[in-house]
Amino acid sequence: MVDTGTLTAIAAGSSWALAIGTLLILYWQGRLAQRLNSANAVLELRQQFDSPRMRRARHHLSTRLLNNQHEDITSVEVATFFELVGALTHRRVLDEDLIWEAFGTWVVNYYTAMRAPVDLIGRARTSLQDPLVFHEFEWLSGRIKSIDHRMLGRTHAQVVESPNEVRAILGRESTLDLDVS
Repeated sequence: MVDTGTLTAIAAGSSWALAIGTLLILYWQGRLAQRLNSANAVLELRQQFDSPRMRRARHHLSTRLLNNQHEDITSVEVATFFELVGALTHRRVLDEDLIWEAFGTWVVNYYTAMRAPVDLIGRARTSLQDPLVFHEFEWLSGRIKSIDHRMLGRTHAQVVESPNEVRAILGRESTLDLDVS
């Protein structure tokens, strides 16, 4: 026969095990929901990035950058888009590996092209007297480069970040089909 103290201890232990198991399942479900929401948001951002309006903005910016027409860049829509993506990624709303997969090439190449040979971002910071202009875009470019190094190795990552690669990506962007609906 089992005494009541033993039964009480077994009941208490079982209750604690059930509570801990429930918390672990809730945590797992929350993480799964967060990952699904991040994936859905990245898919929506990708659709926005490929929209006719954004394709026109990408075409405009890449053409001006390739032709060294830095004074003729009137649209900051591409940089603003990546500023938003950077802010959401920095705050861990978006998964940075998914962002790397979806936008990595564009982030690094547009950021590099906007910093050299003419530092358009620095110029905007100076003219607006705001050192935080496009700081999340800058952060995102750094994170993408870190992931490049981790995933591709340092040697290949340096090729991806080369001036020739920047020109190649901008060249493809400057020939975007703008009649996509």
